[in-house]
Amino acid sequence: MTVGLPVNDLKRSIEWYQRVFALADPGLAPAGGVVEFRLGALWLQLGEEPTTRSGAEVVTRFGVGDAAVERERLISCGVEAGPLEHVPDGVDYFDFRDPDGNKLSFYSEVQPS
Repeated sequence: MTVGLPVNDLKRSIEWYQRVFALADPGLAPAGGVVEFRLGALWLQLGEEPTTRSGAEVVTRFGVGDAAVERERLISCGVEAGPLEHVPDGVDYFDFRDPDGNKLSFYSEVQPS
């Protein structure tokens, strides 16, 4: 599966995603203005294109080992992160945005009590 996100400045976005997701260089550059990072079984594609929004807002969620730890890490990197939300017997999660306003989220599964 590939998830594509629009970005205004590809170079800036590559650097931001590498820092926030602790990624190496993109694995693919399938076309001009497009790069892809391998995230497990998923490809994250960044494409330089207009980022104006219309219609429903999409949230791209990524599973992590511990959402609370990741939230603190992002804050220490200067990323504005929303509050940590807890869904009993479900997940912990928080939302944040990339420099182009794409809504992202990290979540971790919570063990039933």
